[in-house]
Amino acid sequence: MFFGASKLIWMVMVPSTFLVLLAVVGLLVLRRWRRLGTSLLVLGVVGLLAVGLGPFGRMLTVPLENRFPIFVDDGRPVDGVVVLGGAELPEITAAWGQPAFQESAERMFALADLARRYPQARLIFSGGSGSLLGSSMQEADVIRMALPQLGVDPARVAFETQSRNTEENARLSRELAEPKAGERWLLVTSAMHMPRAIGSFRAAGFPVTAYPVDFRTSGRGDPWRPFGSVAEGLEFFDGAVRQWTGLVAYYWSGRSSALFPAP
Repeated sequence: MFFGASKLIWMVMVPSTFLVLLAVVGLLVLRRWRRLGTSLLVLGVVGLLAVGLGPFGRMLTVPLENRFPIFVDDGRPVDGVVVLGGAELPEITAAWGQPAFQESAERMFALADLARRYPQARLIFSGGSGSLLGSSMQEADVIRMALPQLGVDPARVAFETQSRNTEENARLSRELAEPKAGERWLLVTSAMHMPRAIGSFRAAGFPVTAYPVDFRTSGRGDPWRPFGSVAEGLEFFDGAVRQWTGLVAYYWSGRSSALFPAP
């Protein structure tokens, strides 16, 4: 129920979608309620331009990406690695018969690299389908196809295929891994998603060490660097707002150990 409700609410409340809806409603009521229509139209259009061209997306993203540092190998053994899904495009993969990924494909590169660096470590990929309407393929199916191309034996990877969101990633991965006290597990996901992921794994009783990848900013004070297009700025802002909203919702519902988890 939480999964379905959260997906439906977010579909409407995505900032770029919400602002477009405001502008459309403004146009529709403009002739009958001129003042209200004009206000909504202006608010929607100005909001789209401000968010798409302004620094807000990067300003919200930088603290998320800076929260957990880059992993540094200190010589301690690594017992296992959990890689979260989210980079895969199952429908496109199914249509063309070859693995397709979006921007966060660095998660898969990290999986291949860590498999080589820690040959004794257990490897878990966690990802079912985050689609509200379901999918003909799961995220794990895409990874199975891609692993030989990355030089990783699929037989070495344990697949958790039922999760639909971060909370389920954490809970079901713990059930699959059955981590023992003192073991060191690395968690691979996008840097801006890492705070919510760590909070979920801690709440699930699965202590992990952050291995952030897929950085979108330099991590420094460069929010004023212009975007290449309004669409790029809107995508940045939508992604950052999604993570901050998720942090609040997960903490409020008991799915995260803290409001803004720290190392």
